Amino acid sequence: MIFPAIDIMDGGCVRLLKGNFSDRINYDVSPVKMAKRFSAAGADWIHIVDLDGAKDGKQAQSSLIIEIAQSCGINIQTGGGIRDLNHVKKLIDNGVKRVVIGSLAVTNPDKVKLWIKELPNDSICIALDVNINKRGIPYPAIRGWTEPNEKSLWNILNNYNDSGLETILVTDINRDGAELGSNLSLYENIQDKYPNLNLITSGGVGSIKHVESLKLLDPYGIIIGKALYENRFTLEQAINC
Repeated sequence: MIFPAIDIMDGGCVRLLKGNFSDRINYDVSPVKMAKRFSAAGADWIHIVDLDGAKDGKQAQSSLIIEIAQSCGINIQTGGGIRDLNHVKKLIDNGVKRVVIGSLAVTNPDKVKLWIKELPNDSICIALDVNINKRGIPYPAIRGWTEPNEKSLWNILNNYNDSGLETILVTDINRDGAELGSNLSLYENIQDKYPNLNLITSGGVGSIKHVESLKLLDPYGIIIGKALYENRFTLEQAINC
């Protein structure tokens, strides 16, 4: 399943390169209009990131995201700056289907595991955005990719065993926005180790061949952002390839 992405900053659609807030491209289209385009093109889901929230830990774009969820006739999963259960419930109660938890899933897994048990099935996805060290071990970064942490991806995922977690989103930060292809070996490794988790891939897609390569792995979802905005291919091509 293809998840076209909308990254929101200052109320507009943007893309970052490798998570660098100073390396930003602004697009001359509103997030609502972009969501409606994706819906008309055949997408079942849209992945929305509140980059202001991811950077500052505040609920900066919630009203806009709720507007999209209520007006565009499409399933929405969204994350960025989500730190408390009331924020999660507000989004779910107002039409968002799945909430993506990033930094908190790493820094306070016990809290997130309680949320998973309290909310309807698959309302929570955890996002693990990783840097690969020299030994090939993935380590998630936190707080809008601005801070490292000491736990490996494997340590974190092992801690969610038997929590009820169904869906994970994993990004290789070094591939994000670069359009040079996804980290296929990373995703294969995750699927081998955690076959019962729904894996959503993110980062690196720049051509239809990249999409085809990911589809051979048969992940639950593939997030595509910059390549669609830069017209490398159409959403319809990605869905149907």
